[in-house]
Order: sequence, then structure tokens, then C-alpha cells
Amino acid sequence: MTVTEGALYPGSAPVPAEEERRLDAVRRYQILDTPPDGAFDKVAALAAQIFRTPVATVTIVDGDRVWFKAASGLSGITEIGRDPGLCASAILDGAPYVVTDALSDPRTAGNPLVHGEMGVRFYAAAPITTADGYHLGTVNVLDTRPRQVTEEQLAALPNLAALVMDQLELRLSAIRTVTAERQMRTAAERLARTLQRTLLPPALPEVPGLRAAAAYHTASADEVGGDFYDLFPLDDGRWAFFLGDVCGKGSDAAALTSLTRYTLRAAAIYDPDPCTVLANLDTVLKGEYQGTNPRFCTAVFGILQPEEDGSFALTLAGGGHPPALAVRADGTVEPVPVTGGQLIGLLPAPHFTQTTTRLRPGDALLLYTDGVTEARTASGSMLEEEGLVAHLAASAWHDADGLLAGVHKLLTDLGTGVNDDTALLALSVPALRTAPAQETR
Repeated sequence: MTVTEGALYPGSAPVPAEEERRLDAVRRYQILDTPPDGAFDKVAALAAQIFRTPVATVTIVDGDRVWFKAASGLSGITEIGRDPGLCASAILDGAPYVVTDALSDPRTAGNPLVHGEMGVRFYAAAPITTADGYHLGTVNVLDTRPRQVTEEQLAALPNLAALVMDQLELRLSAIRTVTAERQMRTAAERLARTLQRTLLPPALPEVPGLRAAAAYHTASADEVGGDFYDLFPLDDGRWAFFLGDVCGKGSDAAALTSLTRYTLRAAAIYDPDPCTVLANLDTVLKGEYQGTNPRFCTAVFGILQPEEDGSFALTLAGGGHPPALAVRADGTVEPVPVTGGQLIGLLPAPHFTQTTTRLRPGDALLLYTDGVTEARTASGSMLEEEGLVAHLAASAWHDADGLLAGVHKLLTDLGTGVNDDTALLALSVPALRTAPAQETR
């Protein structure tokens, strides 16, 4: 690449298109104003050693400056103006550029480094050239006295410039790899979030006399978890709900989650008895995942029956899942145990159990997956059911949304201690409003 030197500097002729393309190449390598790098420092030190000069630099020529990527024997200077005669001129040709006596060489007569405090008298450089022929800068050596160069020294200079170019290519390749990985990670996170949303109901239905809220806390933005929940009406005026957790992560867990949600809904329509629903799910999973790679899940399934007094009768069955927690109107927290319930889809003849309770006005029910109880506290111990119960008992809440807000604060405070996805489903019965007392006149 050959460019008329006078057209390269501010205040002279307009910058030609070729120089614009060279500057594009400089920007392509994203090297300007980067921190020191040992590989480039070694090239500068080696150049000074080969030429036995007090100063050697690796420079990149920007639009209006010459920036030092590395320097040997020079401190306190990171860039100089783009004055003709030295680095700015050395990039104009592909061959090494040598000035044996800068005071008598007309090419360097006006350069401030020659007549200034530094007093450069000897200068030799080779351009750092890209594969497509653009000169990014130079590897150069300087001395304060005139001198000659040997053929061996002059031959070494382009090799050093080629080493710099190799490092720039490696660096660019690494940048592109990291950028591609970030883009792939971003795409994966976006896909995971989209897929996760398809595995959960878009919104919970409105249940007369009941408030419902759900939340899903992800531990990893780029990995699909296997936690699930749902709430839906039955034909006889009752409502069914469930929450659970399938084994594994990623696409396999997503497929299992989809099958589990569909099966639970279908089974509830066929026969809503909670233990029967879980037993039907167990049969489907065993039929779908036969052989040496069984797939299983834990789940809680419940039926809500609205009562005339505003309360809800609750029948709950569990299969290997943590117990639901009943948060009473007076602030006490009671586990709703379904002891003996076993994993779904794994054992030859699993046993499922169910229990009944009642949600009265002011009461709430919280279902959760083990991501919250297995979270680590500041001391390193697991939160466990006791820690969650204590947190709920000490929290002020008014409805299902407030209950979830309290658990959300707990998960946020635990921070990095939460290392698994967590699904939450809260159901609350509004407290009865007392009529204001009438004044007596």
C-alpha cells in the first residue's frame, strides 16, 4: 500500500480513501489504548537487544497520533504527534525504513523528536502489516547517535514486526471467540427464558374468594430448569393445583416438564382424586421412559373446595416433595405433611399419601420446590424447612402476593447461596372485613 505522505496529516490535503481503510484496519484489531502486554514488551526488548540501541518501541499509527503499545528504554511517554519523518513515514512503504543520521536526512529534518529534548539521530523501523496489506504501525529502534545497521539486523526487523502481527491476529481471534460466545450465551439465555415461559402457565386464573400468586426464580439464566406449577378449574366447581420438580436440567428436563404438566392436567379431569392423579402420572412416566434411563419427579397435587363460610377445604397429596406450609391468620406456620409419599416415575410400586386441611379467611398456603430450602445461608448451612418457616413466621404479609414478596426477599438476601431454580405457588383466602362500629347518639 502506498499513500502520499502529505495527505496523511491534519491541516494538509484531505485524507484519502486508502488511509481511511488503513484506519479501519487499525480499529478492527481493537488495540489502541489497551493495557501493557508482555508479548509486545518482549518484542520491543528483543529489538533493542538485536540493534544494541537504548530505545525500541512497538507503535500503532492512529489518525492524528502515534501510540506506543510497548517500549523498551522509554518511560513516561505513551504517544506522540503524527509528525512526518519517523513512525508516520515508516508505514508508507512495505520495506524497512532506515535513517542513519536524522540531522542530515531530509526526511526527518522537521521531526520534533530529532530537534527536541530526545535528540533522535538514528531510527530504523519495519511496518506491522496485515494479511490484506495495511500497515498498522511499526516495530522500531532509536538511538541518540548516528549509526549503521548490519544486514542481519535489518533482516530481523521485519520478522519482529511479523511476530507483532501474529500476536494481533491471535488477540483478534480471541476477541471474536469471546464475542461469539457472549452472543451464543445471550441467545441461549433468551431461548432458555422463552422455553421456560412455555413450560409455565402465562397467568394464573381468577379464583372466586381466593387470591393466587406464583413466581419462578432461576439460578442460571442460560439453563432451563425443571420446576413447574399450575392452577386450573374442574367441572364441578372445585379447583386443582400442583407444583413440582423434575430431575435434571436443560432440554431433557424441559421435555419431562411438559409431559408432566400435561399428564397432571389430563389425569385430574379423568379422576381428580389427588393420590390417583399422582399414580397416573407415575404410570405415564414409566411408560415413556423405559429402560436404563428412568426419569422421575416430585410433586404436590391439591384440590380446593369452596365452602359457604368463605373458607376452602383442601385435599393434598404428595410424591417425594417438601411439605406445603399453611400460614395461618394469626401468623403461625404449620407444615401440611403428606408423609410417606415417594418419588414419581422411579420406584416399582410407589406409595402416595394425602391429607386434608382447611384454609379459613386470613389463611394462606405456600408450595415451593427445594431450591429455597437447599439454599445456603451466610454460615454455609442449608436454610431447610425450619429456616423457611421461621422467615415466614417473622414476615408481615396480607395476601398471596405479599407472601411471595417475603420469600423473594429471602432469596435475594441469600444471593449466591441460591444455586437451584425455585418455583413458588401461594394461595390465600382474604380476611373477613369487620363492619365499622356505629356511633351511639
